[in-house]
Amino acid sequence: MPEPTSVAEPFPLGAVALHDGIFTRARDQMLHLARSYPVDRMLAVFRANAGLDTRGATPPGGWEHFGHPDEEAWGPDEYPGREAAPTANLLRGHYAGHFLSMLALAHEGAQEPALRTELRAKVDDMVEGLREVQEALAASGRYSHPGFLAAYGEWQFSRLEGLAPYGEIWAPYYTCHKIMAGLLDAYRHAGSRTALDLAAGMGRWVHGRLSVLPADQRRDMWSLYIAGETGGMNEVLCDLAVLTGDKTFVETARLFDLDSLLEAAASGRDVLDGMHANQHAATLLGYLALHDLTGEARYLDAVVNLWDMLVPGRTFAHGGSGENELWGPAGAVAGDIGNRNAETCVAYNLLKLARALFGRTGDPRYAEYYERAVTNQVLGSRHDVGSDDSPEVTYMFPVHPGALREYDNVGTCCGGTGLENHVKYQDSVYFRSVDGADRTVWVNLYMASTLHWAEQDVRLVQETAYPLEGSSRIRVDATGDLDLRLRVPGWVTSAVTVTVDGEPQPVDAVPGRYVSLRRDWRPGTMVEIVMPLTLREVPAPDDSALVTLELGPTVLLARSAATTWLPVAAATWRRLDGTLDVPLTPGDDGTWRLGDLVLEPAWSGSDARYHMYLRRSDARIAFAGPADSGVPNVARRDGSTFLDVLWSDGGFPSRAGFLRAVLATAHEFVGLGLLSAAEAADVLRAAARSGVGRHGVGEPGVGGAEEAALLAEAPTAARDGSAPRVEVVPATAPSVTGWYHRPAELTVTARADAGEPTVAVRVGDGPWVAAGPEPLRLGDGVHTVTARAVDPEGRERHVVSEISVDTTPPVTTATARHLGPRGVEISLAATDDVSGVDSIRWKGPDTFWATFREPFTRALGDEPQVIKFTATDRAGNEEPVRILELPPAD
Repeated sequence: MPEPTSVAEPFPLGAVALHDGIFTRARDQMLHLARSYPVDRMLAVFRANAGLDTRGATPPGGWEHFGHPDEEAWGPDEYPGREAAPTANLLRGHYAGHFLSMLALAHEGAQEPALRTELRAKVDDMVEGLREVQEALAASGRYSHPGFLAAYGEWQFSRLEGLAPYGEIWAPYYTCHKIMAGLLDAYRHAGSRTALDLAAGMGRWVHGRLSVLPADQRRDMWSLYIAGETGGMNEVLCDLAVLTGDKTFVETARLFDLDSLLEAAASGRDVLDGMHANQHAATLLGYLALHDLTGEARYLDAVVNLWDMLVPGRTFAHGGSGENELWGPAGAVAGDIGNRNAETCVAYNLLKLARALFGRTGDPRYAEYYERAVTNQVLGSRHDVGSDDSPEVTYMFPVHPGALREYDNVGTCCGGTGLENHVKYQDSVYFRSVDGADRTVWVNLYMASTLHWAEQDVRLVQETAYPLEGSSRIRVDATGDLDLRLRVPGWVTSAVTVTVDGEPQPVDAVPGRYVSLRRDWRPGTMVEIVMPLTLREVPAPDDSALVTLELGPTVLLARSAATTWLPVAAATWRRLDGTLDVPLTPGDDGTWRLGDLVLEPAWSGSDARYHMYLRRSDARIAFAGPADSGVPNVARRDGSTFLDVLWSDGGFPSRAGFLRAVLATAHEFVGLGLLSAAEAADVLRAAARSGVGRHGVGEPGVGGAEEAALLAEAPTAARDGSAPRVEVVPATAPSVTGWYHRPAELTVTARADAGEPTVAVRVGDGPWVAAGPEPLRLGDGVHTVTARAVDPEGRERHVVSEISVDTTPPVTTATARHLGPRGVEISLAATDDVSGVDSIRWKGPDTFWATFREPFTRALGDEPQVIKFTATDRAGNEEPVRILELPPAD
C-alpha cells in the first residue's frame, strides 16, 4: 500500500497538557461525565439485543433506548415487514460507540496516573462487554457472519439493501461506524487488542454483505436520505487496513464510494445544494484515507474541492454549516439563515478534515478554520453546567435572530460527537515535522499548554490568556536546530511583534501565514508573539449589511429577547482597516457592553437568547473622528446604503484609497438622484475631516488640502436638491421579541426639496398603491414594505422596512402510541406557520415542566394520568395549556 504523504503530523494527545483556560472548563465538565457515567447503561441496549442480562441498567434515553417492547432481534431474512414489525429507537448503539471513543481519548490525554488507570478500566469493561455481546450474537446462529455486532438485529441492513426509506429504518451503517470507531479508538488510545479484534470481525462482516452487491445497488443505497448515511465507514475500514495489514479492507472501504459526488467534486462541479450535510461530511476523511492507500488522485481532488465549496461560502461566522441539516446554495450565508442552522456534528467532522488537510499540506487556511470552529462553535456547544448523566451539548448552534442553544442531547448524534469534542482540545495545538524532514514545530493554536516532544527532546511551555488577550509567551526547552513556526491569525489587523529573550525579531508577520524562527536553541529561551486584539464588524459574504462583531478569534453574541434583526450603528467607530475603535466595557458576568448591546463570547456556554448576526443601521453618513456629515445614509433600490457600498470590501489599505472610494460612492449616489450635489459636498468634507487612516486613529484632523482636492472633483447635478425623503412610521412599537401581536398599522410620509412628491407603497412583490392618510394595515406574516416617493422632476427614492406580525399562538398535536399493555410513547408536534415554533413544554403528575425534545414514554398505572402541554412561538405567543388524558393500564 502507498505511504501517506504528509508535511506535518499532530502530536499524540498525551504529549500535550492543557493549562487552565477557556477550554479546560468544558473538558473538565466532560471528564466528570466520563468518570461518573456507568458503563452498564451504555451496554444495556447491546445486552438486551443479545439476550444477555442487562444487570438492571437503564439505557441513556432519547434515541438510545431499548426500542419497542415487542421488537425482536430479527436476522437478515426474518423481518416481518413494516406493517407487522413494532420498532423504535433504530439508531441505538451509536451513542455507546462515541462514549467508548471519549473514554479512550480522555485516557490518552490524561496527565494524572490515577485518572489514566480509572479511564483504562472503564475502556476495558466496555470492550469486554461488547466482546460478550458479539460472541452471544454469533452463538445464536441467527446472523450472516460471526463478526456482526449491533444493538438491534441484522434486518436493518437487509432492508437498506432493499432501498427502504428513512422511517422504516434509520441509518444502520452510521451506527456500525460509531461502534467500530469506538473500538479502534480503544485500541489506538488505550491499547486494547481485544477492541481491534472486535472491529476487524465487524469489518469482515461488512465485506461479506457489501462485496456481493452490484455497484448500481450500492449507489442507490448511499444516495438515500439518512437511511443511506454511513458515517465514516470508509475511514474505519482504511484504518483497519493499516492496523491489521489486511488489504481486503481497502476494497471494502471503496464499496462505500458515492461516485456521483466524487466525480462532480473532483472536476470542480458543485452539487452540494440540498444534500444532507453530515451524511456526506463524515465520508470525506475516508476519501482522504483512500487516496493515501490507493494513490488515486480523484479522492484527494474531490476532498480539496469540496472544502473550497464549503469554506467560507457555506460557513457561518462560528464555523458551522447547513440549515435544517442540509447544505444551501453556493455562497449563501446570510441567505441560508433559518431556524435550525449549524448541526454540531458537521463542525465535528469539518474539524477532523481541516486537521487532516493541514497535515498533508501545511496550509494555514485549514488552521484558520480550525481555530474559528473549535473556539466558537465547538467550545460554545458545551453548556456551562455540570452533569452526571447528560453531555449538555448542542444539536444545533443556530445563528438566527433571538436563537437559543439546544443543550442536553442525551443519545442524539450530536450528543455522541459532543462526548468526544471536549476531551481532545489539545489534538491540534501543535504539529511536528515528519520523519526525515528538518526538525519543525508548528504552533497552530494559542492555548496555555505544555508540549513534550520526547523523541526530539523538545519541550514548549505556552503561557497565554488567549483569546482574552492577543499575545502568547512560549518557553522553548530545546538544543540545536529547530524551526518554530508561529501562526499569524487571519483576523490580525495591526502590526505583530515577535521577540526572542526580549529582542525584537525582523520577521514578516503576514496575517494568515506563519512566522518562522529557525535557530540554534538553548533551553529556557523565551519567545513572545503579540497580536493586538481588535473589534471587527465582519459582513456576510452575500449581504454586506448583515454583520457579526468579532474580537480577535472570538465571535460575539448580542444578548436580546428579540427574534427580529437587531440593529448596530458603527459608522463613527470604523477605522481604515474596517475594525472598530470603540471601548468594550466589561461586565462581572463575562459579558461586555457596546452602546446598548450586551455582548458575550460564542464560547461562553450560556443559555441566554442571542443574535450572532446584526443588521447595519447607520442613520447618517458619518466617519470615525467623529465626523458626521448630517446627510441621511440613503439606500439604493437593492437596499444597500451609502455606507454599505463604501465599506463592502471591509476596509482600505490607505487613507488615499478611502477618500477615493468616498468620492466614487458620492458620484454614484448623486447620479442615482439619491444625494444632491450639496449633500455630496457635505459628505466629502466630513470624510476629509475624519480621523480615518490618520496617524493616531480616531483623532479628527483639519484636512484642508484633502478637502479642497475632494471638492474640486465633487459631483455636480443638473438640478438642485435630491430625491424626496420618505419614511414609514408604525403607529405602535412591536413587542420585546420584535414582533407585533396585533395587526400593524403604518403611515407613509414624504417631503421633497421642491413641489409635492407622489407617494406610493407596496407590500412584498405586490402592486404599488398610492399612499394616503389612511394607515396601511398588515396581518400575520413577515412583510417587506417598500415606500416610494417621486418629485415633480422625476427623482425617486425608496425606503424598505421589514414588519413582522404574528397574532396567533402555535397549535400542538399530541399522539400516544401503546407500548404493550402498560406503556405509551407520546409525541408532541406543534405548528406555527408565521414566526415558527420556539418550544414545546409538557408536565406530568410527577414531573416539572420540561422542554420537549423527542418522543417520551410514560408507564401506565392503576389510575388515569393527565399530561399538560403547551407551545410558544418565536414571536412570544403562548398556546393555552392543553391536556392529554392517559387511561389506566389494561
